[in-house]
Amino acid sequence: MYLDADMAELQGNLADVFFAYDESELTDASRESLRMNSDWLQLPYVSATIQVQGHCDERGTVEYNQALGERRARAAYDYLTSLGVPASRLEMVSFGKERPQCTESEESCWQQNRRAHFRITAR
Repeated sequence: MYLDADMAELQGNLADVFFAYDESELTDASRESLRMNSDWLQLPYVSATIQVQGHCDERGTVEYNQALGERRARAAYDYLTSLGVPASRLEMVSFGKERPQCTESEESCWQQNRRAHFRITAR
């Protein structure tokens, strides 16, 4: 077990994975990040529960981005479970374009928003 003060540090051990415009397919770099996340989720953190969040950039409708965010979260979720992370420790949610990491209207910013993000929800 670890203390609440350690949560931010622990959260930093989980890398986001990024997607191309209008895509939900994992890249080789995404798969490598997910392998590292999977390794981290093994001992000593076998009790951590993780929320896999799907995010999109600002382009497109709310409905379209909600569905795309779900496909992105699903791709990361499915890959983590294929690596042996129990599905019981993962939950999925799509935020579509509602929670951008970057708010500038330019490609370098949009690229940061097209992601699956991992948040520790329980220990």
